Amino acid sequence: MKVRITESLDIDLVKELWCCNRCGHELISARLNYKEGCLIRARHPLAVYQPVVEGRPYTFAPDPDWCRIVEFYCPQCGVMLENECLPPGHPITHDIELNLESLKLKHGLHG
Repeated sequence: MKVRITESLDIDLVKELWCCNRCGHELISARLNYKEGCLIRARHPLAVYQPVVEGRPYTFAPDPDWCRIVEFYCPQCGVMLENECLPPGHPITHDIELNLESLKLKHGLHG
């Protein structure tokens, strides 16, 4: 039984796995950070945010000395599951932690 968690991410409550809801690929245990089961790409902010004001020494892109853009993809189909802006050297965030036992009870699964 799969439950939608985000636009592109499901939880398989029986197997206790994070899954891509586009292709069904099983990413990693639902008790871990789903991002650890993704393909990860760190990008330079200027590659993502193009200059808006041409000919000026500044842009609207975040300062690359202060942040990096990190993208998380399904390893099977390549859909982007999440992205975040992090300071260099900062570990990836653990932004979703679910109570699996409560979800199982809510959906009629026991044990």
